[in-house]
Amino acid sequence: MKRSHYIRILLFFAVFLLPSPTLKASVEESLESFNRNETEAAANRFFSELLSCHFINEPVSMKSGLPKDSLRAKVWYWAAEWYYDKQQYDKSLNYGEKALPISKGTSIESDCLNLMAIANIRISDFDKAAWYAKQCYAKDEASGDPDLMSSSLNTLAAIYLSAKQPFEAEKYVLRGIEMAEKADNPSRMAVLQGMASEIYHAQGDDDKALKYIEKAYEIDTSLGNEPKAMVRLAQKAAVLIGLDQFSEAEKVLLKVIPYMRKSGNLQSLGISCNKMGYALASQHRVDEAVPYYREAAKIFVKLGDAYNEMHARRGLCEALWKKAPDEAKIQHDRFNTLKDSLYDTASAESLARYNAEFGNNLLQLENKAQRSAKWQAICLAVIIAVIAIVGWLVMRRRASRQAAINEELRRNIQMLNEKYKQLNIYYDNALQLKEQDDNDNLALADRDFIERAVNTINQLINEGSPDAASVAKRMGMSLFQFRQRLSKVVDETPQSFIQMVRMRRARHLLDNHHELNINEVAMLCAYNDTPNFTRAFKKTYGLTPTQYVEKRNV
Repeated sequence: MKRSHYIRILLFFAVFLLPSPTLKASVEESLESFNRNETEAAANRFFSELLSCHFINEPVSMKSGLPKDSLRAKVWYWAAEWYYDKQQYDKSLNYGEKALPISKGTSIESDCLNLMAIANIRISDFDKAAWYAKQCYAKDEASGDPDLMSSSLNTLAAIYLSAKQPFEAEKYVLRGIEMAEKADNPSRMAVLQGMASEIYHAQGDDDKALKYIEKAYEIDTSLGNEPKAMVRLAQKAAVLIGLDQFSEAEKVLLKVIPYMRKSGNLQSLGISCNKMGYALASQHRVDEAVPYYREAAKIFVKLGDAYNEMHARRGLCEALWKKAPDEAKIQHDRFNTLKDSLYDTASAESLARYNAEFGNNLLQLENKAQRSAKWQAICLAVIIAVIAIVGWLVMRRRASRQAAINEELRRNIQMLNEKYKQLNIYYDNALQLKEQDDNDNLALADRDFIERAVNTINQLINEGSPDAASVAKRMGMSLFQFRQRLSKVVDETPQSFIQMVRMRRARHLLDNHHELNINEVAMLCAYNDTPNFTRAFKKTYGLTPTQYVEKRNV
């Protein structure tokens, strides 16, 4: 396998980062020396330093007379790899941006694009990450190398997972697993199995997530790769938490955290500390949880990882709420600042656009043929035109189909309301939705806002379309204004608040209207299929609707 293949195995999302040697001053000194002189001798010294600390596996020697751009591209690309491995993402991106333009058409161009994609994931810039990943996948696809394709598909899955689109991420990771099987690369397979576990965990299917992570752990253990195996255990702990097996997750993390501290893998250590804090807090051991959340927050501040710092701040806020309310308020304010900075509509729209383009690439993956440059240009123009037309038709059909589904759902809800005229599906006290101790201290305007929001959501549920944009429009607000006001009053996103109303409505119906079956309750909560309703209910209450009814009847 090529050396670049091994390097790209190391470069993937979130907890898949592996520990590496401590940053040596001599590597930085040799890099600074090259930046001053840009000679073959300075480049060779830099690569010699990388070899001495085992960052590369074989000597690299720059031949005399090599063009300056080729020399710069090689050194700067490996400098970007080095800083990424040290989790200094700003420096990694700086060198990657310098190397990329002068690496066009060379063997390192694809690796450089992949590096830029995953480095942007680490700083939560998903728009840029998707753009670089698109370029990388195009290169790898053209090469016909299944190992390279599996790597870039893994990166794509990581981007969509990071952007809270796990169902989109699923198709990329499954395609990546197919490519890894073709390449017969067990190490890559372990990475993709681990990514699949993360994706199914995000979808709420923790039973499937557990199967994938156990496969990944088995592969890494069989390869004798302890660092990766410990990362798999950290992922397994997250799945166990999703299954409410908190004590089992704690046992796993007690093995993982000391290892990560010793190895210096800060990213995985911080994530594991967040998980341990949650596992302990869920067992009502909040005093024990606080030090783990503090350690995680400190790590993510150092790494500049806003997303994971946000989770640490939220954990601290909840753990400190009763014993140290002043500090809890500080943590809450920091949490809100981070949350508001992470995601915007523009990023979501860009990702949706890239997803459509990548989807077309996947459909045509096995059908590409080599043509002359002239015919390629002609065919590309035709394909773009056809895709545009087909895309427009598909979107129009999809919109029409969704409208039909919403109308059918609305009729079903209306029919059920007429059939069971005694239904009382609106809550008497909307402020019950905010389960915090200071409900009574809400300003009158905030109370009125919450009550209007709940009323509006219930009306839209009856119409079969309770989405955030519709709620905001019905309330005479922009989506941005609605999101900001809701976050300030109840510390919830529009999506989570709407989901809360739907789930409370479902529980109210199950508790008070025994004449309804599960399918009817699902429809009355604006779910057009029972399995989705069941998954959402279980994620909220820890039980399926059927289990909830059985437990109530005991």
